[in-house]
Amino acid sequence: MPSPTQHDLHINQPLTNVSVAYIQSAKNFIADKVFPKVPVAKQSDLYWKYSKSDWRRTDVQRRAPSTETPGTGWNVGTDSYFAHVYGVHKDIDDQLRANADSLFKMDSDATAFVTNQLLIKRDLDWAASFFRPGVWQTDQQLKKTAGGNPEGLRWDLATSDPVGFFATATVQFIQQTGFKPNTLVMGANCLKALKNHPAIIDRIKYTQRGIVTEELLSTLFGVEKILVSYATYSDGVDIPDMALQDAAAVNKFIANPNNALLCYTPSSPSLMSPAAGYTFTWNGYLGGNAQGIRMARFRMDSIRSDRIEGEMTYSMQVVSRDCGLFLTDVVGTAADV
Repeated sequence: MPSPTQHDLHINQPLTNVSVAYIQSAKNFIADKVFPKVPVAKQSDLYWKYSKSDWRRTDVQRRAPSTETPGTGWNVGTDSYFAHVYGVHKDIDDQLRANADSLFKMDSDATAFVTNQLLIKRDLDWAASFFRPGVWQTDQQLKKTAGGNPEGLRWDLATSDPVGFFATATVQFIQQTGFKPNTLVMGANCLKALKNHPAIIDRIKYTQRGIVTEELLSTLFGVEKILVSYATYSDGVDIPDMALQDAAAVNKFIANPNNALLCYTPSSPSLMSPAAGYTFTWNGYLGGNAQGIRMARFRMDSIRSDRIEGEMTYSMQVVSRDCGLFLTDVVGTAADV
């Protein structure tokens, strides 16, 4: 990556009150908010998986005198994880530090820059692991026309019925899994469509503010939490010229803004409870840090610099495929309307 030059760091005094940096808010990222984190001592290991059907049947029988009760039990299997280690660093050269005006808080700026890179990488991996077709047991594409069934229509169409969609989807979800879906993850365009949907606005018009919020939508849809992915990234090549690099870059949402995921996830990991997914974090490597990210600052005398380094470890695992319903084309593009 290109580094600031001495000229960049020592600037004319009339401009020292101006600084522009595009640092995303940590609230935009969702990779650590959807599924429980499972701190593990080893980089790789096995975890138990239980048969769903064994827990949804009964072997209870009427007992005759002097006879034993019927025996029962469940089948178990195993799956594995491998928590890879990821990292990136930013060096602060002694010459640049000595020549920098006080405006440049070089350590904190480098820490923010490295942290932002880690969060972007983690959300990219989360979206690739969980937020795409073909991952979950059920994928459903919403339609521009649904043959008189408003529940199957895209949410950006005024004739659609998002509340009815979730009511039906919840019943089907419970039938298949025995659990009520409790988490809805959406792309940015999905929330925009719901906030402007006439049927939803009509339902909440007599509430205290009459404003569609994630909390109100959670109540309407019967889920505990709604998470919206606003995190973005730039897809482009490294060009030494800043203006040319910015002009060539394509800015995108990390998660497809037109898709959504309805799933069941417990508040904390449990041996006896299903979960759509887990994120295993190797805290044995990170010194007990259960969050899966560690920042360090240390001296690099060989290059006369201080190094700000960030590391993270994780293994993102789909645990119960039937505990997720992935929705594509929840809203459309201008060309589709």
